[in-house]
Amino acid sequence: MATVQCGDRAFSNIKAVCFDKDGTLADSAAYLRGVGQKRARMIDAQIPGVQDPLLMAFGFDDDRRLNPAGLLAIGSRQETEIVAAGYVTETGRGWKEARDLVKSAFTEADETWSKNKAESTPLFGEARAFLEALHEAGVAIAIISADITTNIDKFVDYYDLGELVQLTRGADQAPAKPEPAAYRLACEQLGVDPAETLMFGDAPTDLSMAKAGGAAGAIGVTWGWPGLKQIEGSDLLLNDWSELNLA
Repeated sequence: MATVQCGDRAFSNIKAVCFDKDGTLADSAAYLRGVGQKRARMIDAQIPGVQDPLLMAFGFDDDRRLNPAGLLAIGSRQETEIVAAGYVTETGRGWKEARDLVKSAFTEADETWSKNKAESTPLFGEARAFLEALHEAGVAIAIISADITTNIDKFVDYYDLGELVQLTRGADQAPAKPEPAAYRLACEQLGVDPAETLMFGDAPTDLSMAKAGGAAGAIGVTWGWPGLKQIEGSDLLLNDWSELNLA
């Protein structure tokens, strides 16, 4: 149990902290931009003319900047595939053909852009010290992400976080983020009450899930996205890891 100081606000009697992965623990903005553009190009190679609409659907603007609240940034892979397949069906393909084509293009694009997602989405340099401080204070740590559990676990292993992180939950585990039940189940698995936990995330879905799940605090973080100034639903915003301390 600990008191977690977030900027000028203190949260007392905290027994567990839940983190989003991409954009919160992992510096993933460059990876998401690169792989998103590669996916759109791979589909366009088979169905010319869909690249620009797909990029817009993924959350890119006209200058190829990625919206941190857009589909690619906060949606699951399954959600992104479904949206892409919807655009493919507009060209006359059947739903199964569209899903298969998109799934194949996504897999090839991901492997072409990066063989190792964990390596391409580095742990924020300041994160380890805070995770270690939580661990030393006896505070449990969980990662709840829209990524698949395999990728979360590879990230944990690659950055040697196994002794610090007690639980990982991905989009392939039901209930999944952003369902409040996913947060409550994570707390149950950690053996704590939601009211004794905090959630850190860079997207409204992270924070709405935690609030509806009964968390003591839903803290928005902006350090993963240059220019991010606001996150809907946050109890407060943090811009730098230095704003986090244990009392």
